[in-house]
Amino acid sequence: MKKIKLSLASQIFIGLILGIIVGAIFYGNETAQGYLQPLGDMFLRMIKMIVVPIIVSSLIVAVAGVGDLKSVGKIGAKSLLYFVVVTQIAILVGLVSANLLQPGAGINMNQLEQTDISSYVDTAETKQHESFIDTIVHIVPSNPIKAMVEGDMLAIIFFSVLFGVSIAAIGEKGKPVFRFFQGTAEGMFYLTNLIMKFAPVGVFALIGVTISKFGLASLIPLGKLALSVYGTMLFFVLVVLGIIARVVGFGIFKLIKLLKEELILAFSTASSESVLPKIMEKMEKAGCPKHIASFVIPTGYSFNLDGSTLYQALAAIFIAQMYGIDLSIMQQITLMLVLMITSKGIAGVPGVSFVVLLATLGTVGIPIEGLAFIAGIDRILDMGRTAVNVVGNALAAIVISKWEGQFHPPANNKNLEQVS
Repeated sequence: MKKIKLSLASQIFIGLILGIIVGAIFYGNETAQGYLQPLGDMFLRMIKMIVVPIIVSSLIVAVAGVGDLKSVGKIGAKSLLYFVVVTQIAILVGLVSANLLQPGAGINMNQLEQTDISSYVDTAETKQHESFIDTIVHIVPSNPIKAMVEGDMLAIIFFSVLFGVSIAAIGEKGKPVFRFFQGTAEGMFYLTNLIMKFAPVGVFALIGVTISKFGLASLIPLGKLALSVYGTMLFFVLVVLGIIARVVGFGIFKLIKLLKEELILAFSTASSESVLPKIMEKMEKAGCPKHIASFVIPTGYSFNLDGSTLYQALAAIFIAQMYGIDLSIMQQITLMLVLMITSKGIAGVPGVSFVVLLATLGTVGIPIEGLAFIAGIDRILDMGRTAVNVVGNALAAIVISKWEGQFHPPANNKNLEQVS
């Protein structure tokens, strides 16, 4: 009898379906949630355990291999330009969609439950006191070890890039250090593959807890918002990112197929971190140079959150519509510009989309209390925007590689399929 061997993507998908079924069966059952939550938490903790060592070692090796600060600076400038343009388009798509679909019109707020958002308010108030200059200053770590402990991505990238250039600059003396980080990177990627074997169990537990806590019924009062968010994100991926992918000669459906495991995993866990190591590895194998994939993808986690910024724009207009506030064109342009600034550089903050919205809504006269009405389904919406962020950052690595004239995909599609 022939033994059936399931791919990791199939195993993760089965875990997702079983988690939804179990969550629906045990809806509201705190005992079931108590058994499932530790399994999901263990998986996420294992992922977080490897993210910083992988970024540090991979970036140091990649930059030391290039050995030229000018080249790295050029890649950084191109990446930031691309991130600004694409996230601006994402915000614009969100605003246009909200104005066309009117998801907040006719909503009776008396029928909606309010969720406690005080923890997000505290974080947002802290962020509001920081100027744009403060954000730039904090990219330079006073203590790189502390930055690694806290998972401060931009500070980690800044230190790793400079250290990589320094290793290259000292020539022969730097080779033992280079080999150390090279071995560390290879070891961490091997460890990533081991941890991914636990992914189906982690997905099963996390989606099971989500459905058990919130239930699909929680979507009904805000169903129009959920459908508007998911429909708009689908349009953004297939049309906007699809056009960009076509321009660089790498079809969007080919990219989605390549990332199928990571997309299911990101969607199920609502955590971009859970797939960061695998995206870097896959985009390198798909043809992106190591130094570009290692730099662009982690940086994109702070500056290129397409799904999150699109959602923030749409949610802001939804809340305005819910309160019967008619925003003028100038107010919406102001909202777009403020979102562009507040959404940058705080990817490590828990509930980042809520924090950005809290820091933004007041500037155009939208009551921040409105966020309490949509907080109950935020986890469901977060799953979709996380998947969009993953596609956007993977595509960014291809775009910058092409822009640099260094994108070298496998000789044929069969070799590309072997990447996944």
